Amino acid sequence: MYKRILVAVDGSANAAHALQHAAALASALSASLRLIHVVDMGLMPYGPEIGIDIDALLEARYAAAEKVLTDARDSVQAAGIAIETKLVDTALPTVHVATTIAEDAVSAKVDLIVLGTHGRRGVERWLLGSVAEGVARRSTVPVLLVPMPPA
Repeated sequence: MYKRILVAVDGSANAAHALQHAAALASALSASLRLIHVVDMGLMPYGPEIGIDIDALLEARYAAAEKVLTDARDSVQAAGIAIETKLVDTALPTVHVATTIAEDAVSAKVDLIVLGTHGRRGVERWLLGSVAEGVARRSTVPVLLVPMPPA
């Protein structure tokens, strides 16, 4: 049924849990995994008046993002699943991470998106938003949301 599964990873325990779930699913279905990490350009400070070396900041963000992808790939590589990794960014400060994930799923022709959820509620969800919810609303392919098990 699913041959190409996209998993968005961010280095969190929630994403790692979702990745393990996706790897088990991929193994059972003989599917491949596409691991992506999105660098959010909306969180970048702009303007020389702030006195921040933007190039150094971007370089650090991309280096950290590459480490997230490498660690995610390494955590499931032993399962013998075909894995590809992709580092993407939101391209513009006004583009939402969820939009970038949904668009990547279409361009990469995946059959399923697997995301971890943080389980935020109320004011915290309202203030921080939910990438998982945003992907589910924007996606044209099925989305599997994997919550963390109770502690």
